[in-house]
Amino acid sequence: MTSTASGTVPAPAVTVLDADPADFVIDVRRDGDRHLVTVRFAGHEPVDAAVRVTVRMEDADDPWWLIPGLFYGENRPAANDRLYPRFEAGARSPVQHAAFVSDEWHFRSDRAATPVVFAWPAPGVSGVALSVDPATTLGLTGIGFAARDGAAELAATFPAREFPVTYYGDGTPRPAEVQRHRFEPGAEVQLTVRVHALSADRHDYARVLRRLHAASAPSAPLRPWIDVGTAAELSAEGLLRWHYDPDPGVLLETVGFDREVSGGDGKPVDRQAMHVGWVSGIPWAYAMLRHAERVGDAHLRAAAVSVIDFCTAELSPSGTLWGVWYRDRGWTQSWTTHRRGLHSRTLGEATQFLVRAADVADSPAWRQVARSNLDVVVERQRPDGNLGSIHHAETGEVLSWQGSAGLAWVGALVEAAAWDERYLDAAQRAGRYYARFVLDEYLHGAPEDVDLAVTSEDGYVAVMAYMALHRATGDPEWIDLARRSADFALTFRYTYDVDFAPSTMLGVFDFGTRGADQASASNQHLHAYGLVCTRELLELSAATGDIHYRERALETLACFRQFVARFDGDFNAYRGMVTERYYQTECFQPKGMLLTLSHAWSAGVLLLGCEDALAADAA
Repeated sequence: MTSTASGTVPAPAVTVLDADPADFVIDVRRDGDRHLVTVRFAGHEPVDAAVRVTVRMEDADDPWWLIPGLFYGENRPAANDRLYPRFEAGARSPVQHAAFVSDEWHFRSDRAATPVVFAWPAPGVSGVALSVDPATTLGLTGIGFAARDGAAELAATFPAREFPVTYYGDGTPRPAEVQRHRFEPGAEVQLTVRVHALSADRHDYARVLRRLHAASAPSAPLRPWIDVGTAAELSAEGLLRWHYDPDPGVLLETVGFDREVSGGDGKPVDRQAMHVGWVSGIPWAYAMLRHAERVGDAHLRAAAVSVIDFCTAELSPSGTLWGVWYRDRGWTQSWTTHRRGLHSRTLGEATQFLVRAADVADSPAWRQVARSNLDVVVERQRPDGNLGSIHHAETGEVLSWQGSAGLAWVGALVEAAAWDERYLDAAQRAGRYYARFVLDEYLHGAPEDVDLAVTSEDGYVAVMAYMALHRATGDPEWIDLARRSADFALTFRYTYDVDFAPSTMLGVFDFGTRGADQASASNQHLHAYGLVCTRELLELSAATGDIHYRERALETLACFRQFVARFDGDFNAYRGMVTERYYQTECFQPKGMLLTLSHAWSAGVLLLGCEDALAADAA
C-alpha cells in the first residue's frame, strides 16, 4: 500500500480471464496515482481472453458504491416498482440475479458518465476509487465492484464484460455480455488504471471527478452546430410548429419525426397528452413566453399564454394543478402507481414556472392559481419540513412521504414569498429537511416514471431549490447545499466523448457526448434536462467564484446545440424538432441510435437554457 494525504491506496492486482494465466507475463509499475500495466502473451497459439485489474479493501461491513450516472449506494430501493440493478450483500443466486439483485456488478464503461468506480467500505471510513479510460487498444473498457467475505473489490476489465446479467432498460435481464481480445503469440499491450484515495466524506467524489473532467475535456472538444440565438429560434419554432395544438391549447408531449408512413400526417404516433409540468406544460410555455418577449413574436406569445391558460383553467378538487391531460379523457393523475396520485416534482416545477410566467405576463389569474397550489402544500407540510412526494387529487392526502421529490416545491415557495410570509418559512423548513438527502449523496424520486430511482433530475431539482433559498436569504447554509447538489447533478454529466460506429446516426453526425447527462440509473440514455438549471448553475458560479459550474452549464448548452433540426429533412427530422434520447450504450435501443420522436420538454428545455444564457450575458 501507498500512503497519501487523502489516505492509503491499495496496490492493484491483475488477473487474466478465460485463458491460462501461466501464458501471460504481467508487470505493474506505479507513477503517482497511475498504475501502468504491461501484459505480454507468451503462449504459442492465439487465445481470446480479457484482463482484469482489481483493488481490494478489507473490513467492508457496509460498502457504499458510486459509478457516476449509473450506480449510487444500493442503487435501487428494494420496494421500487421498476427493476434495474441493485446491490445487496450476499445476493448470489440465479433467482436474485433474474431480479437484478447481486453482490457483484460489472458494466460497460459507456454506461458511466465518467468511467470510475468509487467505494467506501463503511460509514465514516476513507474510501478508494478506480478509474480507467473509456476505451483502449483492447476495445471498450468495463468497470465494476463486488463485496465478498467482508471485503470490497473494485474492478476494471479490458475489454468490457457485464455480470451477472445485462440491463437493457426493462425488467427482463439479458445474458451477461462477455467481450474478449484475441492475443497473438508475443503480443504485448499496455493498460493504465488510476487509483484514487478518498476521504471519509462521500462528497470527495467531486474532487476526483473534476480532475478526471479536466483530463478528458481536451480530447472531447465541444462542437455545437449552431449558436445560442439560432438554437433558441429553432427550438421555439419547433414547439410552435409541431407541439402546439391550438385546440384546446396544449403542447403535445411527443411528435414523430416521420409524418407520412403512419398516415394522418404522423398523428397516430404523436402522444395526444400534456403533463402540466416536467415533460410538457407550463415550464416550456414559460420558455416560449420568454423568447416571444425578447424577440417580439406576438404569435408565439399568444400560443404560450394559451397553454398556460389551459393548464390553469381547471384545478384538481384538492386545490392543486392536475397531473396529465389526455385528449380522450381530460385531466387526471400523474404517472404513478398510487391511485389518483399527483406527483410533487411535476406540480412543484409547474408552479415555480407559473410564478415566473405570471411575472412576465403580469397575470393576476395565474398568480391566483399558483397561490392555491402553494397554500395547500404549506397546509400539508409535516412538522419536520417534509412536503410529501405524492398527493391525492381529490382528498389532498399525502400518499407518499418517501424520496426527495418534495424539494421541487421549494423554488416555487421562495419565488412567491412576497405574496405570503408563510411561504419562505415553509421553504426553509423543507430545505433543512431535505438536506439529509444531499448530505447522504442519495437524492432520489424526482421523475414520475421511475418511482424512487436515483436520477439526474433529483440533482437539478435540488440545485434549483437551494439556489432559490440562497437568492432570497443570502444564508451560506444554502449555498453549500446548492454546491453539493450541483456536484451530485454533475455526476450524471458525461466528461468524455463516447465512440460510435461510423455508420450509426450518432456516428455519422459525430455526436459529442461531453456535456450530456445520463437520465438515471434506470433510464440509461443521454438527455438534455440539465439545461433546466442553467440559470442556477450560472448563479452558483458567480456566488462561489468557482468558474467550474459556469463551464459545466455552458458545456451542456453547447452539447445540445447538436441535433436540433436546422431544416426539414435534417437527420430525418423536421426543422425545430429535438429528440429526447441519444443512445450512448446498449439500453432500450442499440448504441448509436437516436429516438425518432421530438419531445416538447426537449425543445423547451433547450429554449429555456438559451434564454437563461443570453440573459446572463446581457446582465
